Amino acid sequence: MRLRPQDLRTIYLRKRDGGYDDEGNPLKGWGDAIEINANVQPANGQLNASLYGERLAYMLQLKYQGDMITANHNEGAGICVDVLDTDKPDYKIISIQQFATHKNIMIERLERGTDGNRA
Repeated sequence: MRLRPQDLRTIYLRKRDGGYDDEGNPLKGWGDAIEINANVQPANGQLNASLYGERLAYMLQLKYQGDMITANHNEGAGICVDVLDTDKPDYKIISIQQFATHKNIMIERLERGTDGNRA
């Protein structure tokens, strides 16, 4: 499957900052923004509805070709879709499905004012 260039949208990947402060406490921030191009669509489908239930209304599906997002490494990373690359991410990666030519990535909207952790 080849993604059409006119369907791609520029979004920003922000990985979790896994550093520690001077006292050894883990930091819960976001790393630098990395520009990626992906096809952004509303999440839908019977399988997704059975997996995510009412949360599906707050989710998007990305189709991505590239090496910046990999399965088992980027779950929990932030995605800036409707905000600037300098702001906190408004979505978080939930799952990554690897196919031969592309990746299907499910992202969920973060609640405003949070650092990515749900209450």
